[in-house]
Amino acid sequence: MKRWITLCLGLCALTAQAQEAAYTLHATEMKAKPFSDAQTVAKLAEHAQVEIIERQASWMQVKAAGATGWVKFLGLRLGDGSATGKGGDGSGLKALFNVAATGKSGSTTTTGVRGLSEESLKKAVANPEALKAVQDYAVSKDDAQDFAKAGALKEQHMDYLAVPGKGGK
Repeated sequence: MKRWITLCLGLCALTAQAQEAAYTLHATEMKAKPFSDAQTVAKLAEHAQVEIIERQASWMQVKAAGATGWVKFLGLRLGDGSATGKGGDGSGLKALFNVAATGKSGSTTTTGVRGLSEESLKKAVANPEALKAVQDYAVSKDDAQDFAKAGALKEQHMDYLAVPGKGGK
């Protein structure tokens, strides 16, 4: 019996996640791959309807405007945009499966960045231990090139910062 219930819930969760409707919260670019610097496939207007195909990290693969591509998850709101007020379309079951599939309810997406205030900058003090920890992440130019070559990454030329006290690159 437990297996049957688990199977039914699993199938329902897959059905609820697959081909789900959403709309863009703001004008956004649909990318060919789930990367910010990927080729732009299409430009979607604010409140453009999309059909969610798949989720990968912070990106959603969608169908819209006759194309398929990737948009940032935080640029979408689940649903068709016609529901108003708290509770969306009133489908508590749909929200439950969304939580089960993604770990989030989909009803509200919020992000924030905590910055430094002018006052905190004035009170800043040196932290030699933190500076040392950051310096431990530095690699040589040769090590960086070997890493890029091993990962088949495209070469981009950038000037390296001079190492303090060594007077060169």
